Amino acid sequence: MKPSELAGLTTASASTSVIDPWCTVSLGRSAASAFHAVAIASSTATSTSVGSSMPARLGCGVVPRLAFLGPHATFTEQALRSMPESHGAELLPCAGSPAVLAAVREGAADAGCVPIENSVEGAVGAVLDGLVAEPPLMIRREALVAVRFAVMVRPGSSAADVCTVASHNHGIAQTRGWIARHLAHAQVLVSTSTAEAAAQVARGEVDAAVAAPLAAEQHGLEVLADDVADNPGAVTRFVLVGPPAAPPGPTGHDRTTLAATTENRPGSLLSLLTELAMRGIDLTRIESRPIKDRHAEYWFHLDCTGHVAEPAMGEALAGLHRRCDRVRFLGSYPRAGAANARPSEAPGPLPGAEPGRYAAAAEWLAGVRAGTLA
Repeated sequence: MKPSELAGLTTASASTSVIDPWCTVSLGRSAASAFHAVAIASSTATSTSVGSSMPARLGCGVVPRLAFLGPHATFTEQALRSMPESHGAELLPCAGSPAVLAAVREGAADAGCVPIENSVEGAVGAVLDGLVAEPPLMIRREALVAVRFAVMVRPGSSAADVCTVASHNHGIAQTRGWIARHLAHAQVLVSTSTAEAAAQVARGEVDAAVAAPLAAEQHGLEVLADDVADNPGAVTRFVLVGPPAAPPGPTGHDRTTLAATTENRPGSLLSLLTELAMRGIDLTRIESRPIKDRHAEYWFHLDCTGHVAEPAMGEALAGLHRRCDRVRFLGSYPRAGAANARPSEAPGPLPGAEPGRYAAAAEWLAGVRAGTLA
């Protein structure tokens, strides 16, 4: 696929260890994703560190082990604790999203929670790349977290004392304006997570951190300024991933995530999208990511409304399998916040794409093949 066909799609750039507050951290942008604020309920779970080699199996009567982007007090942990799978589970903090995915693949965890997309900065490139690596992984559930940022320092420090400020690259990108106005003299550093930035402040490695207010309590820090996000309504989407398994049954408010590669020729992306459009499937996000060992070739990551068990989605996936070089099914799962969606946000199927019409067409075709219908 040629870059000229992407028509506005963006890919993520690698982050650096030191950045200027005014530089752009390009992490892609979502296409027509609908985000809804949801309340995050806390739950009780035990914690440990990754290291044991005998994974439990979710739903098999043993304590599941769930990895997440750590350390403790990250937004990812907040998202994981909102999921029913975390109840009674061991939570395993990992240093970075790639480490979470590796823990699942290596059997150190039964599933892992990672951020996949933000309503301001777009997709998390490292997670998209990790999802299409081998061996395969599948998304089991998603959660939305309304992100709130605070600037925290060691007790007794003031803004004048801040020479360095650290956060995750998404946290920096979402507070760049505030930092430029209030900490223009400070050097901005990238940490593996917002909570790790707070831990760095507590250890005396940096002067300030941009993180969730909970991280200040966790590390004994003072909040210098609260609600510092440039876009107060920002929401981050997190996913729980595990080894391939049968997806949960359809709920009527589901999302299917997949990735595909196509032959590098004119119209190949259009043919991919046509498989969805002709069946009335709502494409809510599309991102391109470079295939690491192939110049000018891309994975296309797609989110669609619907479930693989539904006729339209099943036919579309079969069509993509015929047309594309590679197709990776990444899961069908309930959409977070779907219960709060307004009717206008959930359009019905196109004429001819209703489930009943698919069943009727299949029955007619069976009759034609059997010679009982014409």
